[in-house]
Amino acid sequence: MNDLLVYAVGVPVTFVLLVLGVALAARRLLGVRPGFARTALACALGLSVARVALNAMPGTGTTTALATVQVGIWLLVMIALLTLSEVIAPTGSVPPPVEWWRALRGRVTRARRYSRITAIAFRHGLGPYLRGRERTDTRLARSLRLALEEGGVTFVKLGQVLSTRPDLLPADVVDELTLLQDKVPAAPWPRVREVLVAELGRAPEDVFASFDERPIAAASVAQVHRARLVTGEDVVVKVLRPGVRRVAEGDLDIVTRLAATLHDRTRWGRAIGVRDLAAGFAAALREELDFGVEARNLAAVRAASTGTDVVLPGVHEDLSTSRVLVMDLLDGVPLRSATLPAGVDGDALARSLLEVLLRQVVVDGVFHADPHPGNVLLLRDGRLGLLDFGSVGRLDAQLRTALGALLLAADRGDPAALRDALLELVTRPDEIDEQRLERALGQFTARHLGTGSRPDAALFGDLFALVNRFGLRVPPEIAAVFRALATVEGTLAALSPGFDVVAESRAFAERRFGAHLAPGAVRRALTDELHAVLPVLRRLPRRLDRITGALEQGRLGVGVRLFADERDRRFVVSLLHQVMLTALGATAGLMAVLLLGTDGGPEVGPNLGLFHVFGYNLLVISVLLGLRVVVAVFRPHR
Repeated sequence: MNDLLVYAVGVPVTFVLLVLGVALAARRLLGVRPGFARTALACALGLSVARVALNAMPGTGTTTALATVQVGIWLLVMIALLTLSEVIAPTGSVPPPVEWWRALRGRVTRARRYSRITAIAFRHGLGPYLRGRERTDTRLARSLRLALEEGGVTFVKLGQVLSTRPDLLPADVVDELTLLQDKVPAAPWPRVREVLVAELGRAPEDVFASFDERPIAAASVAQVHRARLVTGEDVVVKVLRPGVRRVAEGDLDIVTRLAATLHDRTRWGRAIGVRDLAAGFAAALREELDFGVEARNLAAVRAASTGTDVVLPGVHEDLSTSRVLVMDLLDGVPLRSATLPAGVDGDALARSLLEVLLRQVVVDGVFHADPHPGNVLLLRDGRLGLLDFGSVGRLDAQLRTALGALLLAADRGDPAALRDALLELVTRPDEIDEQRLERALGQFTARHLGTGSRPDAALFGDLFALVNRFGLRVPPEIAAVFRALATVEGTLAALSPGFDVVAESRAFAERRFGAHLAPGAVRRALTDELHAVLPVLRRLPRRLDRITGALEQGRLGVGVRLFADERDRRFVVSLLHQVMLTALGATAGLMAVLLLGTDGGPEVGPNLGLFHVFGYNLLVISVLLGLRVVVAVFRPHR
C-alpha cells in the first residue's frame, strides 16, 4: 500500500519537476519562455521518442558511459519539439481556450452575417461586380441603393458617405445614393431608459425635472428626447440606440474584409481606393458612435465660431457620456420646413452662415461637415443655429494654406496658380500632363468663375470630373470640404434664392488674405521671421571663420559615429551572436562526425569507444546550438 502511494505521488511530482527543468533549459538554451502545457506535452512526447532513439544506439543497455548522451538526447528531443512549436506558433500567439471559444463564436456570427450580406448583393444583381465586372448595367445605381438599404444601419451609413464622393463615383450612382434615408422606428422607451440609467448612474427622474419619453427625432444611430434640468434649463438628450455598437462593429469588420477582397480582385476597386475608403468610413462611424467625440467636436467648432451670428448649443459635460449627450435646446425650426418671417434679412443670414463655414475651414481647420437645411435652425430671435456635430471635418495647417491659395488663384482667375494649389491638395499620379491640366482649369474657371457666372450643382460636378480625368485622388479631408460647400449651397438657397456664393467667397478671401498683405501685416511677419533667424545669423560669421581657418591649416575633419543608434548596436550584436553560435554548432558537428568515424581509443563498453562517447555528446551540443539559431531566426521581432 505504501509503495502504491509513493508511486502515485512520486510519478506526478517527478514529471512536474521534469517539466520545470525542461522549461528552464529551454529558457536558457533557446531564449524562449514556453508555457507549462506546451512543455508538458513536449516532455511526454520527448520521453517516448528518446526511448526509441536510445534503444537503437549500440551498447546503451550494458554501460553507464552513455549516461550523459542519454540525458542529452532526452533534452534534445524535448527541446526540438519545443523549437518546432515555437516556429509554428510562437509563445503568446495562441490564445487560451476561453478566447478560442469566443473567437469561434465571433467567427460563426461573422460568417452568418457575411453570408446574409452576400446573399443581399447577389439578389440585387451585384454579384458580377463583386467578381470584377466593369460597370455596364444602367440599373446598377438603383440596385446598389436597394442592397445598401436592406443591409441595415452600417450599410445605409456607407451609402450616405459614398453619396458625398462624386470624385470617385459616377453621377447617376451618387444621385441614387443621396436618396438613402435612415428608415428606423424609435427604440422602445424601456430600453432607452436602461441606457440612461447605465450611463448616468441614476434614474432619469432623479436627474431631470421632466423627460419626454417620445423622441423628437430618431435615426439609425441615435434618437433625441426633450427634457428639462432640475435647474429649469431646457435641454435635448441624445441617446445612442441600444445594441447599435455591437451591430456596427460586426458590420465594419465585414466592410473591411469585403473592401480588401474587392481591392485584390477587381480593377475598379483598386482605381477608387476602396480599402482607404473603407478605413476612413470605419474611423468616421466609430467616432459617430462615441458621443464623447461629438462633444469635443462641438466644443472645437463652438470655439471657432465665437463672435458670429450663428448659435451653437452648449454641452452639459457633467451629464454627457460616450452614449448620452445632453445639450442646450435651441428654440427654432429647421430651415427645410421654415418660412422667413417679415423683417428678417435672408441675404444677411446666408452671408453670415457662409462666412462662419469658410472661417471654420480656412482659418480654424475644424468645420461642420454636413450643413444641410435639416441641421440648420431658424431661431425665434431671427438668428441661425447649427445642430448635429457627429460629422466634423479637420484640416491641418498645410492643407489650410493650400486651400487658401486655391481660393486666391480662383479669385484672380490664374490657371497656373490654380493648378499648383490643386496639386498641393490632391494625391497626384506618377505621370501627369501639367500643361493640359492648366488648360482644363482655365476652361473650368472661365465657365464657372468668370464675370457674371452663377454657381450651381454643375460646378462641383465638373470639378470632380476634371479630377477624375487626370487621375488625381482627393484626400478625405478635402472631399469633406467640397461636400460641406456643396451642401451649404442648397441651405443658402433656402435662405436667399439666387445668393451668389462665388462673389461672397471672393469677398471673404479678399478680407481674410488681403489683411495678410497689408503693409502693417507684412512688416509684422518680416519682424517675426527676423527675430526667429537672428540668433542663427549672429553665430554664422564665427562658424564660417572657424571652418575656413581649419581648412587653411589642414585641420578640417569630419567625425562620423558608427552605430550611434542603440537599435543598430542591438542588431549587430544579435547578428554576431547568431554567426558565432552557427560556427560553434558547425564545428561541434564536424568534430562529432570525425570522432564517430574514428576507431581505437579506450573501450568503455561492448563495441563502444571513448571517442564515440565524445562524438555523441558533441553531436547533441551541435544540434542544440543549431536549434538556438533556428529559434532566433524565426522568432518575431519586437
